[in-house]
Amino acid sequence: MCCPSATLAVWSSAWLHGAAASDNALDALLAWGEEHEVVAADETVAEVFDLPVTGAVPTGPAQVLTSLRKLTSARSPGEAPAVRLVLPVPGDVRGLGGGGAFTEAALRAGEAVVLSGLGHGIVPQAIAEGLMRWTVYPVASDIVPDYVPLPEAEHALTDAIRDSAGALQELDIASDRPGVRAELSATLRSRPRPDWPSGTPGRALRVLQRAEEVGAILLLASADEPGGALSASAATRRAQALRPLSEAIRTARCAAVNEAVRVFADQTGRSQGA
Repeated sequence: MCCPSATLAVWSSAWLHGAAASDNALDALLAWGEEHEVVAADETVAEVFDLPVTGAVPTGPAQVLTSLRKLTSARSPGEAPAVRLVLPVPGDVRGLGGGGAFTEAALRAGEAVVLSGLGHGIVPQAIAEGLMRWTVYPVASDIVPDYVPLPEAEHALTDAIRDSAGALQELDIASDRPGVRAELSATLRSRPRPDWPSGTPGRALRVLQRAEEVGAILLLASADEPGGALSASAATRRAQALRPLSEAIRTARCAAVNEAVRVFADQTGRSQGA
């Protein structure tokens, strides 16, 4: 469910806070590719993370975990979680800290992990079948990604589903498609299904699952051209009707992942305060 960056965000947080073994965290990434390699975007990042720079022989993701532990060891238990998921799209780059190479790469990928307060971000890129490359970029150290409470995001997704369905019905551009249920099932089956760490909040997993199902429906609806639309203007109106749903799906996914990250961080804070 969701994306490679979500897997890295949740599992690295679980590992950093003692809720998962490093081997399990690395194995979880295999859902997105049989091989993973990591490089630094420039020499400064390479020095901080002890990584090869882009163009050199890459290393594996285990080095990222090691460097993250070193960089986060000085953080106090009360600080915000160091790992955050962002899912940017053109016109909405919140949480990326402005322009630059990191923002451009994150927009191309549609996803990234922001290391809040650490001055870095990580972007995945599928560069060949079964091979995922992760690039670590420098970012502004004062980036604070938007925080949306999980219940709020879940309610917003429910509202967006209702509103989008109503808008499509009013526009009379939703079409009956023979075999649509089979298409939907095939779409969902084709998606990777990574494992999640023990202790991942149940509500977060439920929201991720629902967002995944609605996202599959949205994908089919968007690809169904002309999909009952009688004109280009009707197709445009359909896209406008579906846009809030797309935004709600992205928000729900980020909220669910970042809630899991927060829960693992809070568990550590409570154990240290006990």
